[in-house]
Amino acid sequence: MTKRNSYIYKGDILNYMSGIDLSSNELHGEIPDGLGNLSEIHSLNLSHNYLIGTIPETFSNLRQIESLDLSYNNLGGKIPTGLIKLNTLEVFSVAHNNLTGMIPEKGQFGTFDEGSYQGNPYLCGRPLPNDCTRTGSTPVLPSADDESEESSFMDMEFFYISFVIAYLCVVLFIAIVLSINPHWRKAWFHFIEVYTYHF
Repeated sequence: MTKRNSYIYKGDILNYMSGIDLSSNELHGEIPDGLGNLSEIHSLNLSHNYLIGTIPETFSNLRQIESLDLSYNNLGGKIPTGLIKLNTLEVFSVAHNNLTGMIPEKGQFGTFDEGSYQGNPYLCGRPLPNDCTRTGSTPVLPSADDESEESSFMDMEFFYISFVIAYLCVVLFIAIVLSINPHWRKAWFHFIEVYTYHF
């Protein structure tokens, strides 16, 4: 909607769209699979948003795409292997997401530099320094249970140590006060006697 006028984009007009730039629009949710139906589009920029989920497999239908920027989102999963069919792709960036697994090496993907993938600690393969071909497996993300157990273990250890230190300090303080001041010592023993007599 522009200046209170609503325009519906459907039919032949979609064939004349050369690019879509939706970067820095605070978009949330998953990338719609329907974007993969824009087979004649040349540029798609969804960077600097809050998109989640995986890269749609339907993006392999973007046969005319020259620039695809999905950087600075919260996308996860693997880079779809179907994207190697995009022979016209010249600019590709999925930097600073949560992608995992091996980077495709065929087709245009052999020409992209490290900057296209940086900021994905569990992504591996060329051109990144993380080589996952040696082990033959993809890096494993630490589960939330492991992290919570580790963090709770550290917290509990700190709690026990601080509790023991605090307890010893209180007992030592009471012993010192009672040994120095005879009036407080009499009052303390009187309090203990009254307490034990009533209970």
